[in-house]
Amino acid sequence: MSDSRIHITQGEQAFGSDPELVISTLLGSCVSCCMWDPIAGVGGMNHMLLTSSTADNGASQLPGINSMELLINGILKEGGDRKRLRAKAFGGAQMVAGLSEIGRKNSEFILSFLENEGITCEGHSLGGQTARQLMFWPSSGRVMQKIRTDAPQETVSQVQAPKDTGNDLELF
Repeated sequence: MSDSRIHITQGEQAFGSDPELVISTLLGSCVSCCMWDPIAGVGGMNHMLLTSSTADNGASQLPGINSMELLINGILKEGGDRKRLRAKAFGGAQMVAGLSEIGRKNSEFILSFLENEGITCEGHSLGGQTARQLMFWPSSGRVMQKIRTDAPQETVSQVQAPKDTGNDLELF
């Protein structure tokens, strides 16, 4: 393999078995699952922005389920066995104070999915208020995490709308 690092972003995933391969990503409220088969020495990582959506007929976890199934199927195509899969989960921070619970919902989804599918979660780092940078070696399951304290903490404040002063239009 000529390039031994793959960086993934929202909605992406990567797989491999090369011992030199490193898959990296940067997470805020998003979550990633690092999954591997320790016997076959193959694994992969995904990056999920939203694990659920609100459809006309109510809430749906199809986006998260789809991403996790794509991850599992990618590992199986590389020679992994579903019965031997192991996982580690990361992300789900609340990056904007007072705005949304999406990080918590993403974290709950990933742990619930792994439990329901009978996939052992060997560890996780979920929640909090800081971004995480990950490096994952899919052939061994090794993960390095760096907490990114340099990411600014944002807050949402109530802003009073300006009084209507006419039909002025301001473009920016």
